[in-house]
Amino acid sequence: MMKKITSTALALFVTFSLYAQEKVDMAMMQKIRKEGLENSKVMDLAFDITDGNGPRLSGSPGLRKAQAWAVNKLKEWGLQNAHTEAWGTFGKGWQVDKYYAAQTTPFYRPIIAYPKAWTPGTNGPIKSQVILIKADTITDLAKYKGKLAGKIVMMDRSAPIRVNDKPELTRHSDQTLENMANAQMQATPQGGGNRPNPNAANNQMAMLMRAREVQAAMAAMLVEEKVGLILTQARNGSYGTLFSSNGASYALDAKPVAPELEVSPEDYLRIHRLLKAGRPVEIEADIKTSFYTEDPKGYNVIAEIPGTDKTLKDEIVMIGGHYDSWHAGTGATDNGAGAAVMMEVIRILKAIDYKPKRTIRIGLWGAEEQGLHGSRGYMLKHFGNPTTMELLPAHKNLSAYYNIDNGGGKIRGIYLQGNAGVKDIFKSWLEPFHDLGAKTVTISNTGGTDHQAFDALGLPGFQFIQDPMDYSTRTHHSNQDTYDRLNPEDLKQIATIVAAFVYNTSERQEKLPRKELPKPRPTNN
Repeated sequence: MMKKITSTALALFVTFSLYAQEKVDMAMMQKIRKEGLENSKVMDLAFDITDGNGPRLSGSPGLRKAQAWAVNKLKEWGLQNAHTEAWGTFGKGWQVDKYYAAQTTPFYRPIIAYPKAWTPGTNGPIKSQVILIKADTITDLAKYKGKLAGKIVMMDRSAPIRVNDKPELTRHSDQTLENMANAQMQATPQGGGNRPNPNAANNQMAMLMRAREVQAAMAAMLVEEKVGLILTQARNGSYGTLFSSNGASYALDAKPVAPELEVSPEDYLRIHRLLKAGRPVEIEADIKTSFYTEDPKGYNVIAEIPGTDKTLKDEIVMIGGHYDSWHAGTGATDNGAGAAVMMEVIRILKAIDYKPKRTIRIGLWGAEEQGLHGSRGYMLKHFGNPTTMELLPAHKNLSAYYNIDNGGGKIRGIYLQGNAGVKDIFKSWLEPFHDLGAKTVTISNTGGTDHQAFDALGLPGFQFIQDPMDYSTRTHHSNQDTYDRLNPEDLKQIATIVAAFVYNTSERQEKLPRKELPKPRPTNN
């Protein structure tokens, strides 16, 4: 092992010449590699976040418990100002206390399903033949009036299981990475080009509005009828994979809804086929859920290693990822992996006794799944308002923010978010990790993660390119999103590379280059 490390270090010293304009401390890179790859604790952290704390749905006791654990762990490592910080009002917390459902006729079979988030329970055990509801218009609902109290129902709609003829678990190919590296910055369209057909758009909108009206009327009727339980088909799953979602709003003033189960396609489609064939199906269920309204605020976990350079210590390097998850799994790839990695980055830097020039701050964000609420709330409180572009004093002090939230696949490079000024810098910083598979720098952006909250304010916010693995096909928001889906070697690699980026950003003489500030967004009067 020692021979391998020595030869790797030698190769790095010999080959590191391509981007000489950006100095990199190769001795420190090797020190970070040794700690991150040989002494890693990332899987221990992932175990505590997932198996130890369970699901971390926004506003839930599970998330609060996990946040308290993270604060204590960061304090244990000697970080300063470790605390939970309110980002704003979230709404109702919710969790599943008990779930059981099974088909009892024409034969017994447990049902793979899970309560939809923010829906009530069944108020004790219920048992009923399933009623198939067919209603294409609001008028169609009238025939069910007075017949649904305490009943288990499902709508007469289904989607066949899609056969996937492609590999379920994948890594980026050389060609894909080359295409990313060769991508060009896209200009923002200013008009012209192909315009949508206004008549087609209006017809599509009218159809959507009618469907929503029927759906809203049906939901209201089912509550009024005091239906016992609704069965709905979970999206796009197969082989027992169940993708979870919400069945109601988390707002404090949300309208009441009926109990609802999201059912795996295999079980849902079997029940649907039997009913369509005129065969009675009986189901029993017992669901208990709890709502929490005592503290409707949402929280982030924040902690930092203070800077030591008298000139640069007020400047900030931030790392983070969202900490909340959905509730059918334990939020391992989404985003326990990102949280564990970023905590491991902090542990690595503390373990090598690094005294940063700039302050290093970690943020584990809440309510990302509902719209990046945690990171956006943090932006409003600390850096500025992206709508008005009224900036706070700390805005000028942030050098960079690095995010992990694309599953647990190893880093293959980094998205520049259109910031061409950092291209050669990041190429230099990735050079020592080419042997770990991380080479690609692309001008492109990936969406839907918390780095966008920073970018919206013109701050350098970045998400790394990660191997897809089975994130989209199997684990994202599903009951399969568990610790066992994490690859230890990939997480070690991620933490090591991010730690190196944090070190380089903190040590750099100047802050990272920025793009032009976004313009204020027009408001509708």
